[in-house]
Amino acid sequence: MEAEAVAAVFKELLNVLSSGQQLTPQNIEHIIELVLDNNQISPSSIYSDIIITNRRKVIGPKTAGQKAYVDAIRKSTVTFAVGPAGTGKTYLAMAMAVRALKDKEVGRIILTRPAVEAGEKLGYLPGDLYQKVDPYLRPLYDALYDMMDAEQFQLLMEKGIIEVAPLAYMRGRTLNDSFIILDEAQNTSPEQMKMFLTRLGFGSKVVVTGDITQIDLPQGQHSGLLVVESILAGINGISFIKLSARDVVRHKLVQSIVEAYKRYDDQRGSKKQP
Repeated sequence: MEAEAVAAVFKELLNVLSSGQQLTPQNIEHIIELVLDNNQISPSSIYSDIIITNRRKVIGPKTAGQKAYVDAIRKSTVTFAVGPAGTGKTYLAMAMAVRALKDKEVGRIILTRPAVEAGEKLGYLPGDLYQKVDPYLRPLYDALYDMMDAEQFQLLMEKGIIEVAPLAYMRGRTLNDSFIILDEAQNTSPEQMKMFLTRLGFGSKVVVTGDITQIDLPQGQHSGLLVVESILAGINGISFIKLSARDVVRHKLVQSIVEAYKRYDDQRGSKKQP
């Protein structure tokens, strides 16, 4: 069995190389883990799914969970992705949005997230809209800078083809021909979640991402992300993807940290039960 596993690993490494991807210590480790886990999907089919290449950086899924997520975005009008930090929820959604824009599948990208720390009451903050919300939306900008040149990004922002705004600014709009991403959705109320989802217009696609272990809402306020699956499960065109620590593709320590905190939370939860 060990010889078969070693042969399978080398076969997959060669397949990844033949697809044009470079092998790094990190993705070699991922490929070995995937082979040893006996996943139904082969590592080479995951790594050959290239969404975007920018400045020689290849962006695509790196785990079986991420591959399922990307495929769900392709086939569904609305996709929910729930998982811990480092699982690529937002990053892969952004890559898919940029790909859809480049392929002219949509006419614009709209990125939004709730500015919970500011209570969505941004008027008292200095500056114009973008200066007010910049600290809350900075992670979205950072991901976009990874996927396109700064000049191109600035031009698309100025033309309104890429829009980054807090969730409160989505109210009352109908978003047609758009790829819309709601990030940090665990910090929405059920009412905000309903408001956002009903902005969906013709020719649009929606991705909602969040981490239910990092809810920053005031105590006693329910998260819209926690209840949405029980409300919308079974509706055609809507997918729910759950990512786990196994899908973390940051530093190896991040996966260990996520797993340690999950064990801690599970232990606390079991102690609270009568």
